[in-house]
Amino acid sequence: LLYLTASRPDILFSVCLCARFQACPKESHLHAVKRIFKYLAYTPSLGLWYPRKSSYDLHTYSDADFGGYKVDRKSTSGTCKFLGNMLISWFSKKQNSVALSTTEDEYIAAGSCCAQVMWMKQQLLDYGFTFEKVPIRCGNTSAICLGKNPVHHYRTKHIDIRYHFIKDHIKKGDIELVFVPTEEQVADIFTKPLDEQTFSKFRLELGL
Repeated sequence: LLYLTASRPDILFSVCLCARFQACPKESHLHAVKRIFKYLAYTPSLGLWYPRKSSYDLHTYSDADFGGYKVDRKSTSGTCKFLGNMLISWFSKKQNSVALSTTEDEYIAAGSCCAQVMWMKQQLLDYGFTFEKVPIRCGNTSAICLGKNPVHHYRTKHIDIRYHFIKDHIKKGDIELVFVPTEEQVADIFTKPLDEQTFSKFRLELGL
């Protein structure tokens, strides 16, 4: 299933969640894995589609589920990157430390997304594509303000310095943080369980 997430991003969150228990699984985890296989059996025709006439505008979505992992209350970061309508990169990962607020977990997720965007910009430069102010769509206005504010607030001093480099790239014009409402946050599919209607909507927007 972990190998399959390379072409089926719609199962990424569920598979990564189950993978956390592979060292000592319980019967409930086996049932969850069987449900994933059942879903795959009913959707064999789904796959990523890359249309020839798609544009090459680089844009990304970044999201985090605050304290969503009930075992240790760590948040889950999720991001996805698009070239036009083509999904080219995605990930779902539990954060290393417990976030103390939604601002912190969204800011950390955006920082991880920024690092990947900078790497992608450098790679695409070799193919003749230059991008400025790549939008990172984030659903937390406080995290956006934190990224734009050059002054470190006393509440954010505990956040690891490696996440604050996003401010430098905003100042340089490499990226920009853009607000996106929850109902349009595609990266939600990588951070939390969704109802069937919302899941199907975001799955379609991923290009599956």
